[in-house]
Amino acid sequence: MKVKYVVVGAGLAGLTMAERIANELNEKVLIIEKRPHIAGNVYDSYNDDGILIHNYGPHTFHTNDKEVFEYVLKFTEWNDYQHRVLSYVNGNFVPMPISLETINQLYNLNLSEDEMDEFIAGRREQIDEIKTSEDVVLSQGGRDIYEKFFKYFTIKQWGVSPAELDKTVISRIPFRKNRDTRYFTDKYQGNPKHGYTKMCEKMLESKNIMIMLNTDYKDVIDDIEYEKLIYTGPIDYFYDYEFGKLLYRSIRFQFETYDKESYQPTASSRYPMDYDYTRITEFKKMTGQKHEKTTILKEFPCFGGEPYYPYPTEEWKVLASKYREKAAKEKNVIFLGRLAEYKYYDMDDVIRRALDCFEEFRREVNA
Repeated sequence: MKVKYVVVGAGLAGLTMAERIANELNEKVLIIEKRPHIAGNVYDSYNDDGILIHNYGPHTFHTNDKEVFEYVLKFTEWNDYQHRVLSYVNGNFVPMPISLETINQLYNLNLSEDEMDEFIAGRREQIDEIKTSEDVVLSQGGRDIYEKFFKYFTIKQWGVSPAELDKTVISRIPFRKNRDTRYFTDKYQGNPKHGYTKMCEKMLESKNIMIMLNTDYKDVIDDIEYEKLIYTGPIDYFYDYEFGKLLYRSIRFQFETYDKESYQPTASSRYPMDYDYTRITEFKKMTGQKHEKTTILKEFPCFGGEPYYPYPTEEWKVLASKYREKAAKEKNVIFLGRLAEYKYYDMDDVIRRALDCFEEFRREVNA
C-alpha cells in the first residue's frame, strides 16, 4: 500500500492532523487505530437505556483560545454548558474550586472578599523551601484545607501522598475571592450538541481520509510505503520499551443506571475524604439530555489499565526525556499528543498543539 501520510491513533491529536492534511493540503492520509472506534478517550455512545455516556470518563470542553473553538465549531453544533463541581466534605457538598462560597459554607461563616483573604492568611503554614505538593497546599491554604480537599484525594488519584509528589503537580491553589462556583472560567465552554463521537465523525468526512480500526500499526506499517508518520501512541511502545516502560495512572470505571431522573445536585461530585472512588459524574447534567432514567459513573484510579495520566514524579520525567531526545532525531516521524509526548493535555490544548504542529509541518512542505 502506498500513501503519503500515515496517522497512528484516532484521538483528537491524530484526527486534527488528518483533517488538516486532507482538507488543507488535499493529500491522502491513512489513520491506523488499535481500538474498534474513533475519537480516542473522548469517545461517547448511547448505553442500553439510551443515555449518552462518555465511555472513558467525563469530558467538558473549555478554552480561551478563539481559534481552537472556531475550529471545533466547523464539525458540530454547540451545547453551552457551565461545569460545576461539588466536593463532599464533612457530610456536606461544597463548591470546588475553593471560593468565597466554599469557605462560608464549610465553616458556617459570612465573610466578605477581604475577610476571606485574612481568614486564609491566618491558616497558612510557614515553609522555608517549597519542594512538594504538600508544601504548596500547606503554605497557601493551611492544614485543614489540605486535609479536607487535597491530601486523601491525591492519595486516591495518584497512589501516593502529596508529600511524595513534585510541587508542580499542585503548583497553586486557585482560591476565588468571589462567589463564582463554576469549575472553569474560560470564555468558551460546553459540549458538542450531538456528542464527541459525532463531532469526530465529521472531522473524517473528507474523501482523502482512510481509516483502519482494530489494528496495531506495527502489524501493518512495514507493508505501507509512506513519507511521513504522525504518531500519537505511547512513545515507549514506539521504541519497543528500549529504555523501559513509562508509568501511567489509569482509572477503573463503574457505570450505574438508576430508575429516576436525577442522582446528584450537579454533573460532577468529588469525594476527597470518603469512599474509594474520586468522583461521580451524572452525564445527563452535562449533555442536557432528557430521560426518565439517569446514568452515573464512579471513578477508581489504579495502575495497569489504559494509560490516562502520565505519572508526575521526577523518575518518570527523566525516563520520558530519554525517549523524547531520541524522538527529536527522527526525520519522518512527528510525535504528537499526550501519549507520544508523555504530557497531559486538555482537549483544547491538544487541538492547539495539533494545529500548531500542522502549520509548522505545512511550512516545511511548502518550503
